[in-house]
Amino acid sequence: MTTLEKIRELIPGISAAEKAELVQWIVRDIGGVFPGIESRPGVLGGDPCVVRTRIPVWLLAQARNLGSSEADILRAYPTLRAEDLTNAWAYYRANRKEIEEQIKENETG
Repeated sequence: MTTLEKIRELIPGISAAEKAELVQWIVRDIGGVFPGIESRPGVLGGDPCVVRTRIPVWLLAQARNLGSSEADILRAYPTLRAEDLTNAWAYYRANRKEIEEQIKENETG
């Protein structure tokens, strides 16, 4: 059985919300588009940040790497929404090398 056939079998068993999330993942993977994440020259050196904030993806990824839960992160950054973290994790998954480099650069100053 191919991977696509396996996916086709699983789709009827997931909720509408999960299907919507799956579609978002596929669109991001195909197009490299990450709604909710933006890079602007002159803002934090152009590092990708959560829109409406100056919170870089690398900072959120590092917090999670160090053991912070999503609830901890949302409490620490009250302007963030759960959706923002979902967008940040998707960006991180697709751009792991870039984000790991930014973490390293910011650890060394």
